Amino acid sequence: MSDAHPMWLRPGPIPGLAGGAVLITGDDPLLDTVRAEARAAGMHLVGPDQPAALVRISIDRASGGAPGTETGFVLTGDGERTVVVAGGASGALCGWFEIVRRAATGRLHEPGTTRHEPAQAVRILDHWDNIDVHPVMGQVERGYAGGSIFFDAGRVRDDLSRVAAYARLLASIGIDRVAINNVNVHAREARLLTDDLADVARIAAEFRPWGIRLHLSVSFASPIVLGGLETSDPLEPAVRAWWREAADRVWAAIPDFGGFVVKADSEGQPGPFADGRDHADGANLLAEAVAPHGGLVHWRAFVYNHTQDWRDRTTDRARAAFDHFTPLDGRFADNVIVQVKHGPMDFQVREPVSPVLAAMPHTRVALELQVTQEYTGQQRHAVYLAPMWREVLDFAPFGAAGPTIADLAAAGGGIAAVSNVGDDGFWTGHPLAQANLYAFGRLAWDATLDPAAILDEWIALTFGSGASGSDGEIAAVVHELLDDSWSTYESYTAPLGVGFMVTPGTHYGPSVDGYEYSPWGTYHFADRDGIGVDRTVATGTGYAGQYPEPWASTYESLDTVPDELLLFFHHVPYSHRLHSGSTVIQHIYDTRFAGVERVDAMVDMWQRLDGRIDGDLFARVRDRLTEQQRSAREWRDHVNTYFLRKSGIADERGRAIHP
Repeated sequence: MSDAHPMWLRPGPIPGLAGGAVLITGDDPLLDTVRAEARAAGMHLVGPDQPAALVRISIDRASGGAPGTETGFVLTGDGERTVVVAGGASGALCGWFEIVRRAATGRLHEPGTTRHEPAQAVRILDHWDNIDVHPVMGQVERGYAGGSIFFDAGRVRDDLSRVAAYARLLASIGIDRVAINNVNVHAREARLLTDDLADVARIAAEFRPWGIRLHLSVSFASPIVLGGLETSDPLEPAVRAWWREAADRVWAAIPDFGGFVVKADSEGQPGPFADGRDHADGANLLAEAVAPHGGLVHWRAFVYNHTQDWRDRTTDRARAAFDHFTPLDGRFADNVIVQVKHGPMDFQVREPVSPVLAAMPHTRVALELQVTQEYTGQQRHAVYLAPMWREVLDFAPFGAAGPTIADLAAAGGGIAAVSNVGDDGFWTGHPLAQANLYAFGRLAWDATLDPAAILDEWIALTFGSGASGSDGEIAAVVHELLDDSWSTYESYTAPLGVGFMVTPGTHYGPSVDGYEYSPWGTYHFADRDGIGVDRTVATGTGYAGQYPEPWASTYESLDTVPDELLLFFHHVPYSHRLHSGSTVIQHIYDTRFAGVERVDAMVDMWQRLDGRIDGDLFARVRDRLTEQQRSAREWRDHVNTYFLRKSGIADERGRAIHP
């Protein structure tokens, strides 16, 4: 398990730091981690009575110059030395990794003083790992990088060295919590809460030196499945007692345990609806159990009818989370975090920001993102997602003068994301998909960071960052390849806010009508006259009215709805003219062809690096880009042919479409 290629923390001495002295003052296990990192970087540890150190790291909770949080730090450079004053040991660790970033990007000892504190108090990664290999979803549900780094052969791995390496990587980007198992909790995984606690504690021990707390996904039916009770009714005293005892056992085994993640009454998972209770009743049951230990309950808002009749156009999956949860605002306990997907559907390449994120002011609400690329190429396509996430974080639900989604998350429950790693030698299957994990951590720490600058940080740490020569050329190629890859993927897949034109089950590759007549409630409603879902208040499902102003009116009107979301909110003729000047049908044709041309260019770009980087890495990316090229052409031909046949309108440029 320890033979993985490094991600952005390459082993060995760090240029700019190696050979220099470092003074680290204080006594804490996390400071011991910092000292070990400094030694591994090639630095010499010195005491306060020895010569001036290149880097000084200390904790000062009382000083007015120190940050106000344990994880924060103040960094001062004078051109020759760098000083970090942290608010706590975790801040010292984060300060160390900021020094590593600065060394990689040529900014070590940069003059000036800067304050660094995480904008989001909770920064959690959710793993969708199963202990056993599930017959449909495999060991990691929606995982595209091999098996689990935590589990193997039906139990927790004996060798957890890969977990330790992973914890170090997460600490370097400020992640402080990890849920290690699937939110779809199968019978075997449910026993992590009981029979497997000693082994779960071994995983927690690998996270602890890096300041990371372990969480578990739990089944709401655990009192039945594990406790032999006849009910999971959250108002039943015996059920409440069972959960209190379960929480006591977990914290006895893992004193710094973080809490529970719950998917309930969703896609077949059990929940409080079975006993006539609501989500606040269910979440507060668990909140009561974990509260004495300072624990959290992450209760997912991904709840909708997945067995609806496709003939019924009044049922709109996009409305579901809002309709279920906003009436409960103010009823959730203070240690409950309602975890809301960034869009109302399911991690599509383009969808509007979920209105639920702004509609529950009296509830702790967390933003949920998906780092694993379920609907964005499954780590067979190179798609850098930070630009999409930054758009979500910058969205201001109440208008430009109001708070952004990043502000609302910071005031409530923070940010969560589904992780994208596995036991593949390159961690993420596609080596370039490592950039997404890195970017998630950096944006969770500071949502104002520029995605392009984050990308350059990752490239510098991963490949080196020489201003000239091979390193500089490698950096330029990787940056150009990834920088607008999200828009490239969108351009050959889903047009103008349409989603789910994918192969059912696998969610990979084009199937324009794949979900059109399914019970999952995801449609494009294309016919001979037009395309799109009418979600207006005036004539449609009313979803647009779930937004506050100015967005309710913006999305309601064809005159103001953004082009990229047109078909999410409106059913329009193929001849409808976009703000860009193109018709809908011509936009579909043009973007499909342009997307494939862009992927062709990406393939050519990468080929220029043959013989100039690690051969295994080059080959893996080359093979993934070749598959992306094949898939992009398939997408282009499927989508263009489908809409040519539907509309009967030819491409005005006369390009080859297969009628």
